[in-house]
Amino acid sequence: MTRAACSTDNRVDIAAMRRTAAKLLGPDDGPDALPPAPAELETLTAELRSHLERLIPEVEGAARREPADSGPKFCALACVGEAQRKLHAGDGTSWAVRVAMARKLARSVNALCEHHEKLGARTPEGERP
Repeated sequence: MTRAACSTDNRVDIAAMRRTAAKLLGPDDGPDALPPAPAELETLTAELRSHLERLIPEVEGAARREPADSGPKFCALACVGEAQRKLHAGDGTSWAVRVAMARKLARSVNALCEHHEKLGARTPEGERP
């Protein structure tokens, strides 16, 4: 995990995660955003995967604490499942597929950040971030 994604007190740095995602998505998540250079793409992809590894259990834990009939709970858990599938998918063999996969990871990071904020995800010690 990168230092920017998590402070020394184990809290998730949502702003840093969103900044990483924005480097791949451009303004308004436009499909015409220019991709980064190959070396930067590799670094960003690894960073996004690290963010997802951090966010998935946080959001899942927060969602599971919601009432059984909670709409936000179901939405967050669906997003967690989708993020897990993307996290375990390969990066692809062609440049276009690697860029597309990195952008999918970035969108998952953004979505989980949103759920993290809406659900008020807690740290493992049970305190609010």
